[in-house]
Amino acid sequence: MSATADLVTPPASTTSPRQAGRLQFLLTRLAFYMLTTWVAVTVNFLVPRFMPGDPAEEMADRLRRQTGQSLSVEQLAAIRRFFGDPSKDVFRQYLDYLASVARLDFGTSLHHYPTPVASLVGDALIWTIALVGSTTILAWILGTALGTLIGWKPGGRLDSVIAPATTFLHAIPAFWLALIGFYFFAFELEWFPLGGAHDPDLDPSFSPQFLGSALWYGALPALSLIFVGLNGWLFGMRNMMVTTIGEDYVLLARAKGLPALRVMFRYAARNAMLPNVTGLAVAVGAVIGGELVTEVVFSYPGLGHVLFEAVKGKDYPVMQMIFLMITLIAVTANFLADSLYAALDPRTKEQR
Repeated sequence: MSATADLVTPPASTTSPRQAGRLQFLLTRLAFYMLTTWVAVTVNFLVPRFMPGDPAEEMADRLRRQTGQSLSVEQLAAIRRFFGDPSKDVFRQYLDYLASVARLDFGTSLHHYPTPVASLVGDALIWTIALVGSTTILAWILGTALGTLIGWKPGGRLDSVIAPATTFLHAIPAFWLALIGFYFFAFELEWFPLGGAHDPDLDPSFSPQFLGSALWYGALPALSLIFVGLNGWLFGMRNMMVTTIGEDYVLLARAKGLPALRVMFRYAARNAMLPNVTGLAVAVGAVIGGELVTEVVFSYPGLGHVLFEAVKGKDYPVMQMIFLMITLIAVTANFLADSLYAALDPRTKEQR
């Protein structure tokens, strides 16, 4: 009887309840973000095509009045490709648009004709990731680490000096700091170039001369972005640490005599950094939009500068691709943040 029971007894599951809860949490968030992505792409398609009248003809007429020149057949076709042809079936246009998005084909830039939009945005994206992406990650790491150390001993000598200074510096707008840095260090002292991303006499390459030039040209805007971002991350992490070190599980770990560094990072900082993880996801999504004012101040050829020129020149295909990229990257970054939450926060591991 027992042998028969052993034969019909199903094998035990290799997936623990915590692992199942974590997987369910991630799959639920993934489904939500996939739906969000589809809605963003669909809205990006519908807005220009449901404008009253024939927006392509209105756009062409406006460009003729601004430039005083008639548009070529190719330029008119590029405009029509973006706005759609009212005589064609909207569903067919939608399928063609999805296929174009999958190929990263957003037509031709009107302001930089005949440059393809994907090529224009791709070149600017490299510079934005190099500047804004690296400074965002570096500022987050430094701010979170310093906030952990300062918040571990609230009211101490270091906290008494840095906390008020951080509150004041965090209130300084990024564009104001960029203008001050540009005026004193680039214009007056001439320590840094007045603008650009590299020496115009050098062609982009991986040569030491070009890389050194790119670092020199990007040093001042990078320092401005790190300084502004660092204060925000430090201020938020410090406040969360002050709250977390009074929790029961931290007090119990201390009472057990565990090493101070282990309690600080394993128990206190691990939970206190959760808001900073969410903030990092939002910041990474904002990287694709570039630091508009900072890039304009330093004439840095990133996505922020390209978006600024596209808005001025009413280059709608470029704006459409950049806005869509911002949405997609923000969705991806938030999903990665949820994945970190599942690893850091035990509450997401519970079966829901």
